Amino acid sequence: MNSMRIIGIMSGTSLDGIDMVCVDFDFSEDQLKWDIIATSFFEYDEEWRYKLANAHLLSATDLLTLDVEYGQYLGHKSNTFIQEKNLSQIDAIASHGHTIFHQPNKKFTLQIGHGAHIQAITKFKVISDFRSQDVALGGQGAPLVPIGDRLLFADYNACVNLGGFANISFDDSTGKRIAFDICPVNFVLNSLCREIGMDYDFNGEIASKGIVDSNLLNELNSLPFYQQSAPKSLGREWVETHMDSILSTSSISIESKIATFTQHVAYQIAEVLNENQLNRVLFSGGGAKNLTLISHLENQTQSEIIITNNQITDYKEALIFALLGALKLKGEINILSSVTGASRDSSGGIIYS
Repeated sequence: MNSMRIIGIMSGTSLDGIDMVCVDFDFSEDQLKWDIIATSFFEYDEEWRYKLANAHLLSATDLLTLDVEYGQYLGHKSNTFIQEKNLSQIDAIASHGHTIFHQPNKKFTLQIGHGAHIQAITKFKVISDFRSQDVALGGQGAPLVPIGDRLLFADYNACVNLGGFANISFDDSTGKRIAFDICPVNFVLNSLCREIGMDYDFNGEIASKGIVDSNLLNELNSLPFYQQSAPKSLGREWVETHMDSILSTSSISIESKIATFTQHVAYQIAEVLNENQLNRVLFSGGGAKNLTLISHLENQTQSEIIITNNQITDYKEALIFALLGALKLKGEINILSSVTGASRDSSGGIIYS
């Protein structure tokens, strides 16, 4: 299968909704060619946002039920996407699912949205559960996008995604791909915004009006995770254990917490860019639209911050999961052990057909 049309589905920890993209891949020549055919964003309603935000509190039976319900939800949204965009000749759907648990130190990670139910509803081949095999091999199971960064965005020295968490991917001096999570971003910022009745900080306007608190900023920047070497990854559990108490006990206003946390994110990303002397850096994800965050970042690094068209900014992760699905169907490596720390490279994902 040298030519494939794959639908990629991504649901991030920021709980805004589902990114969906249809991509044509051509593997017939030495250089991979790709073309985005269609994109859509399906915003979560309050019911689904609540279900996903609280899924980690469910009993085993209720969580399994939600896994099925969410898989059916993704199946129906996939059909809507296909019908609305008049798509045909789909080879497969590659779904990341929604992360509920991520504890690679305990050898497990869980992304719900059961692929068998997506397949049953859409009737197309489905690839899902991309992370579990890497975790079983001793890896972090994250981040998974670096192989896509290398194959699709080789013109840049590094790629940074600003989603629920910030992660970076780049080649070191030996040509080995390095990647890791840098810090939380929208997972925390959106949570703070909801305390004042907002879903998110549009354009960073709240952060621009708040006052950065040096004590809170120093406490956040002193967290031990930032001194750890890669590979390393973050999840909801880390935020709840190490960061929530710091933010909740601070007596400053929510607006100033948002301003301070935005500065914290910029500082941590700038530290990584400067330490690794990265020049041309492609930024994507919802956080790339946070003008205050980007302004803070530009003031702290000499790296060129590049934000391209909205298709890449908004749908880069869904695009790369489509690529991971295509590589899985070809039986090729789609997870790099140099990134995750696993004992070997692997071809992750379960195929339902």
